[in-house]
Amino acid sequence: MERRFNGRVAIVTGASRGIGRAIAGRLAAEGARVVLCARDAGLLKQTVEEIERTGGMAKAIPTDLRADDAAPRVIDFTQAGYGQIDLLVNNAGATKRGEFFDLTEEDWADGFALKFFGAVRLTRAAWPHLQSSGGSVVNISGVGGRMPGAQFTIGGSVNAALLSFTKAMAEVGIRDGVQVNVVNPGSIRTDRYRRMLEASAAQQGIEPAEAEKRIIEGHKITRIGEPEDIAALVAFVASPEGRLLQGALIDMDGGATKAI
Repeated sequence: MERRFNGRVAIVTGASRGIGRAIAGRLAAEGARVVLCARDAGLLKQTVEEIERTGGMAKAIPTDLRADDAAPRVIDFTQAGYGQIDLLVNNAGATKRGEFFDLTEEDWADGFALKFFGAVRLTRAAWPHLQSSGGSVVNISGVGGRMPGAQFTIGGSVNAALLSFTKAMAEVGIRDGVQVNVVNPGSIRTDRYRRMLEASAAQQGIEPAEAEKRIIEGHKITRIGEPEDIAALVAFVASPEGRLLQGALIDMDGGATKAI
């Protein structure tokens, strides 16, 4: 594999599983020294060991990005371990689905606390270092920010806020020499997707494979994505070949987003 990130240091949040884990692995495989951040210390340790077994370099800091002091602790940890920051991937955060009238104030506050405010705080804390290195920020949002639905009022709102934040910071980045973009995944084969698929299959009385076929046909998409699909795109965006991208809202969803 091409080593486009030799000598560079990347922070990946939500890196213990799913998309974040795949991104951390891809960047490490391409030569980056990676700092992994998530709440589950055990899964983080497994991910670091997996990266090291394949010749990569990684460190992990278990933390909850909803805490006010989490962002500076992640930055201090990275600086102490590697002495620089070249790439920040804000991936952490899942939001609760459900009927609007069943969602509580706490559900809404929690949805914004991790995915949106976690990204805001970490971007703020990392910015001076990214400015020094001419680095990059890649936010992982989701198609719900552009294609909201009744069962996704929290997630759609959080994702839309993250898209707006990306556009605003991209303008700041032009001034300060920092690249800022956002990737919008569609349906990706994560543990969360598998649980949803199994529940849907059970509800319909069909096999998961048939339930997935109906999802693909109903959403009019090419297929369900893999975490590695998103990881490959992030690696391109943050690589020298992707440097012209600035403030881009990139949908990687198999065609789910129908809006212009």
